[in-house]
Amino acid sequence: MPPTFKKITDSQVTLSILMQPSHSNFSGKIHGGYILSLMDQIAFACASKHSQSYCVTASVDTVDFRNPIEIGELVTLKASINHVGRSSMVVGIRVESENIQSGFVKHCNSSYFTMVAKNEAGETVPVPGLLLEGPDDVRRFLKCIKRKEMKTERRTEFNATDFTVENYTEELRHQNVKII
Repeated sequence: MPPTFKKITDSQVTLSILMQPSHSNFSGKIHGGYILSLMDQIAFACASKHSQSYCVTASVDTVDFRNPIEIGELVTLKASINHVGRSSMVVGIRVESENIQSGFVKHCNSSYFTMVAKNEAGETVPVPGLLLEGPDDVRRFLKCIKRKEMKTERRTEFNATDFTVENYTEELRHQNVKII
């Protein structure tokens, strides 16, 4: 039986990989889709380590590509459990790239993957709780709650059955759109 509560450090995962020409896009930078694939892999590893179960990706929230990654740089992905629900976990991922000749490190990407623990029959299973050990852990946990609340509010506000354009005409007046 899995532990009732686990420390964040118990399931943290780090992955480093050298970027090769085969990972690049047509502009010579590392393809964002390749980085997203690595992020999905590390999210799976982190969530599975925490839950001691097979995990699936339920959603990806706020993928921010901050800086391009160059061929020849060493990319390091760091994943931590930021939040747990009954069977779900939010994995925070930070992507950094390092020019291995100069040692210069840049923050390239951040994202939050919601992962769900499953059993062999494909049913959701409970996950251990999270031991929050300091202000940063508490801040990350609370940020996840706020992101979830904001997502629910957006979904509710823009529900197709209740939506009327008239409620937003003033907001749209200052945008680069024309309603026909």
